[in-house]
Amino acid sequence: MPPLWKPDNWPSRLAELEARSGDLKEAPLRRDVRSLGILLGDVLREQEGEELYARVEGLRQSAIRRREAQHDGAGQEAETLMQKAVFEIHSVSVEEAYRLSRAFGFYFELINLAETNHRKRRRRSSQVTGDTHSQRGTLRGTLSAMKRVGITGEEALAFLDRVFIVPVFTAHPTEVARRSVMFKRRRIGELLEQLDKIPIDDEELDHLQQQLTAEITALWQTDEVRSRKPTVYDEIQMGLDFYDSSLFATLTPLYQEIADALSSEYGLSVEMADLPLLLGFGSWIGGDRDGNPFVTPQITRDAVQLARTHLLGEYRRQIELVSDLLTASTQQVGVSAALRRQLAEYISTVHLPAESVFGAQFEFETYRRFLACVLTRLEKTLSAKDARGKESPLSALPGYHSAREFVADLHLARVSLVENRGLRLARTLLDPLLLLGRTFGFHLHTLDIRQHAKQQATALKEAAGWRTHAASKGELPEPLSGASADVLETFRTIAEIKSQGSPETIRCCIVSGATSVQDIVNVVWLARLAGVRVEGEGSDPGLMPVPLFESIEDLQNAAVICRDLWSGAEYQRLLASWDGRQEVMLGYSDSNKDGGMLTSTWEIFRAHRALHQAARECGVKLRLFHGRGGTVGRGGGPTHRAIFAQPFGAFEGEIRITEQGEVLNWKYSDVVLAERNLELMIAACLDALARPNALDPEGHYTGVLLPQWEQAFAELSADSFGFYREKIIDDPEVLQYFEAATPVGELENAKIGSRPARRKGALDFSNLRAIPWVFGWTQSRLLAPGWFGVGHAIQRYAEKPSGGDLLRTMMREFPLFIDLIRNVETALAKADLGIARLYAQLAPDAAMRNRVFSKIEEEFHRTLEAVLIVTGQRELLETNQVLARSIRLRNPYVDPMSLIQVDLLRRKRGGEDTPEINRAIAGTINGIAAGLRNTG
Repeated sequence: MPPLWKPDNWPSRLAELEARSGDLKEAPLRRDVRSLGILLGDVLREQEGEELYARVEGLRQSAIRRREAQHDGAGQEAETLMQKAVFEIHSVSVEEAYRLSRAFGFYFELINLAETNHRKRRRRSSQVTGDTHSQRGTLRGTLSAMKRVGITGEEALAFLDRVFIVPVFTAHPTEVARRSVMFKRRRIGELLEQLDKIPIDDEELDHLQQQLTAEITALWQTDEVRSRKPTVYDEIQMGLDFYDSSLFATLTPLYQEIADALSSEYGLSVEMADLPLLLGFGSWIGGDRDGNPFVTPQITRDAVQLARTHLLGEYRRQIELVSDLLTASTQQVGVSAALRRQLAEYISTVHLPAESVFGAQFEFETYRRFLACVLTRLEKTLSAKDARGKESPLSALPGYHSAREFVADLHLARVSLVENRGLRLARTLLDPLLLLGRTFGFHLHTLDIRQHAKQQATALKEAAGWRTHAASKGELPEPLSGASADVLETFRTIAEIKSQGSPETIRCCIVSGATSVQDIVNVVWLARLAGVRVEGEGSDPGLMPVPLFESIEDLQNAAVICRDLWSGAEYQRLLASWDGRQEVMLGYSDSNKDGGMLTSTWEIFRAHRALHQAARECGVKLRLFHGRGGTVGRGGGPTHRAIFAQPFGAFEGEIRITEQGEVLNWKYSDVVLAERNLELMIAACLDALARPNALDPEGHYTGVLLPQWEQAFAELSADSFGFYREKIIDDPEVLQYFEAATPVGELENAKIGSRPARRKGALDFSNLRAIPWVFGWTQSRLLAPGWFGVGHAIQRYAEKPSGGDLLRTMMREFPLFIDLIRNVETALAKADLGIARLYAQLAPDAAMRNRVFSKIEEEFHRTLEAVLIVTGQRELLETNQVLARSIRLRNPYVDPMSLIQVDLLRRKRGGEDTPEINRAIAGTINGIAAGLRNTG
């Protein structure tokens, strides 16, 4: 096999890394994509034969020619090419269709890995060339902008001290790939990264290429589709995997980058150990029981213990590493009196002399003896009660009462090092461990409990029926329903977990579908009934009810509800025990389904602003929890842009954001990616707090909402909402079309997550979850939730005198409008009306499908035109060539997958309902999700 990664000369590779723009910058990506494609082609020939390879290549080339014809305006030629491909696919067997879909799916698996490697490569490049000083979204770029407008170093530190970000991992929609497939992806990614080293000798290049071929072969021979639905335990483990793959190792370089950025921009010398704590982590996996009957109280107990066990393993590794390296001898350097006293106290606790405890081991190495005591206490604290470790003299030491005690011990050792000429050792060995302890405590992440308000109200109503006077008459209580018993047992489980040394693990109970004060205070009643301390006291933060406002109406009422809640004297006492803090969650997915993209965006913005106003009036420190999905139609999109687009003056620096299963791998599969993602969030929060643009006399993109812009946005929202409700929600034919012309009914067969794909009962908008709603439209290539209603509203407003000019000004200056339009633009760019029309043919009622598809098609063209009008572009993604290139790379592989899926759906609905066809359809679902980088 010819060497695919061998350069003509190595200086040219260095030039690629240093390139800041143009073809040279993208050359490594093109090489990776081309080379991986060649390797996959070789594997396909070897594993499946020339015939399959030839068919794959034929369909791929046909898809490329179709796209070119579309771009050139040759609609008839494009249609002819597509129909030819449809006919060819229909002629193959189900087994061959399955293998074809696998082949295309593997192509963009490898494209995804090549693009991920390129993101890491460009991250390294910006660090080498110093571009981070000017890049928006980097810490250095943000600090540079702050300094330019006169914000001092002390003020910058004060702003940074207010920032606290909690990414919250959720399972739904779950990452479509199996864990074994994800491990193989990481292996291929590591090999690609090794190929970026400069220089590499020919033998090593050949070896790496052979290893890549072997990994691709192994991936081809692995089932990519689950044979069963993942359990909640599978999902818990999936979430924990990201701590091992990136998060544990990310914190030190991230915080060091912050310290370096403060030094380079402001000349401040700040030790990493002295930086404020900027990050925490949360999870819903094992605690989110809204709509998932498989999340039981025992699952919640196990989720907490699995997290603690996982954390103990990392602490053990790190302490043992530090102990191996921290060999300072008291014969060579001193040790602080405080450290000696603490060690002596530990030895006295075991009632044995030091010689009996340690023997001759570490005779003059005080730090190593001290760390042995720390590790013993830690293991006693975090191990499961029934876990038996090795007995030693130190086993008599007690466990830690809190993570603060553990961190205090580490800090004691650090101070001793600093006082005895060991600052470098403290920075290198103890600071990373201290950072882990401060960030993860003894719980790793907080676990939210989520349940629907209706379930909790029913449980409380049933429990309230158990009255004393009835018992005095000899009456017996009715047994609680199964659902209500589960609600009460969940709260008892919370009390149990908090009493077993993990009070900080569960702090919030998310109330889905909250519509009233009663929905919120029901949590307090149920918690107290089950013995949960709601008030914060000591190391127990208590249990805070967190209302989740999801529908458009609920978002509009959110501030009124919370003002009433916070004004109550009894609730104010709870607030005082929580240091005056309250968290409120805003739902992006259901508000989009309820009111459309534009109205959802606007009403979340208004609710955000109104909630902060109510909080200020009531003296409450408000933290908002943003329930963003992975797709644009569920609140997805670039995180930095979304954080900066928050209302001006309605952000205090703290934020929680859901990170959904399908995007976790994209953001956290690797240390470089995780560091960049977390840096983006920190920089965005700092930018949104300090608002340097607003302090610049010539600044723009300030975030300030001018009255005329607010009026325009309100009008746009009203027009869009009315249009969306009339054309989508109030038209019963839309749901008929949705069930018939999309693969939404196959979501259960895709075995993507543990939660049932849909609620029980006949399909209607009240019981249709947001995930299948977006899934169906995404797989059928319309992506309507990401844009429907936007074009209608913009077109109407643009017809007003100077309306178009005002919208174009908003597009240049107002972050929220920019974020909206760019997200809509992305959804439009991923859509394909030609392929969507094939899906429409699956609906048997021709008149109905024509009516529904026609109005969707009309709104698509209106929205496309509207986006081009307000952006001043000639085509979509004109100013985002990175995304445009990414979509172009994928289309020749996604398009045939869609054609295969349509054909398989038609066969199944024609009576060919077999395990083989269900497996093949599931394969296309996974492949299209990977190609579009979204499940739902």
